[in-house]
Amino acid sequence: MILERSKGPGLTHGLILESLVIAMLAVLGNVLVCWAVYLNSNLQNVTNYFVVSLAAADIAVGILAIPFAITISTGFCAFFHGCLFIACFVLVLTQSSIFSLLAIAIDRYIAIRIPLRYNGLVTSPRAKGIIAICWVLSFVIGLTPMLGWNKCSQGAGNSSQVCGDRKVECLFEAVVTMDYMVYYNFFACVLLPLLLMFGIYLKIFMAARRQLKQMENKMVPGERSRSILQKEVHAAKSLAIIVGLFAFCWLPLHIINCFTLFCPGCRHAPLWLMYLAIILSHTNSVVNPFIYAYRIREFRQTFRRILRQHLLGPAAPNDCDPAVGVPLSSQKSRGDTCPLFQGLVQGEEELVKCHSSS
Repeated sequence: MILERSKGPGLTHGLILESLVIAMLAVLGNVLVCWAVYLNSNLQNVTNYFVVSLAAADIAVGILAIPFAITISTGFCAFFHGCLFIACFVLVLTQSSIFSLLAIAIDRYIAIRIPLRYNGLVTSPRAKGIIAICWVLSFVIGLTPMLGWNKCSQGAGNSSQVCGDRKVECLFEAVVTMDYMVYYNFFACVLLPLLLMFGIYLKIFMAARRQLKQMENKMVPGERSRSILQKEVHAAKSLAIIVGLFAFCWLPLHIINCFTLFCPGCRHAPLWLMYLAIILSHTNSVVNPFIYAYRIREFRQTFRRILRQHLLGPAAPNDCDPAVGVPLSSQKSRGDTCPLFQGLVQGEEELVKCHSSS
């Protein structure tokens, strides 16, 4: 999927270098995300469990999928099913990202639409169970070609031309069928969930807007109630941006696959366009930590503290200023000592009272 049509010249040295840089940034950025959630108790909520699952998939892309993609672009000789497994591995990680994004969207929808029932419906054990199911389904969907939906018969017939008996020239299009990529992987497992997510976020923003108007019309007391709802909307916008970036990064490659399947007589996509689509798909694993840092203050502050402590040395501790170097070992107790976090807790209580009174 990542490297179709690199047959012949394969990847240029420039593209290989760019892919390796992206892989390194993907690993470092997403490790930072997981580290922040682990160290900061204020980030340890159900939504961020799904964020960590998404980050884990992106780490695996950097460590395994991109090196696999570079390897398979060379067209080395390999046994068919060994080559097929390498080709399918990135599909597993892409599907896991899709499921994590969908779970986040549903989680935010419940939080906005039925906040009084949220804590009862969305519990930590349930979230972890859903994450496990998502990963199992991702492996099932991504490895479906291993069960027979592949080009084994064609590959076996052509194997002796280049690589000798029982081996094939290991290229993505030589082992994975395009009808699987388009009908099953794209239409059913990528495009449909993406459309569902866009619909969910649209309903989230409409519901939040309606609730804010109700607060204005009824003159509900308590500015913190409004503040908490606005923070929920801000977080939903941040996560919707991540969904949009996923679509932006992956759709070009899927669209090229569609042209390959539905217009076999058309000219192949230009090499520069293929390389651009490849780089875009790789880049998706890098962008999420930047979105968290730019849009979500708690992540930004925790990233800053981690970088200061482990790269620049520990700063002077300040128990209630989240913008300066706070010892990470004291994170667990800050909710009891800092007005900032006490205000958040009180605001959540007022938001619940507001919903119950309306």
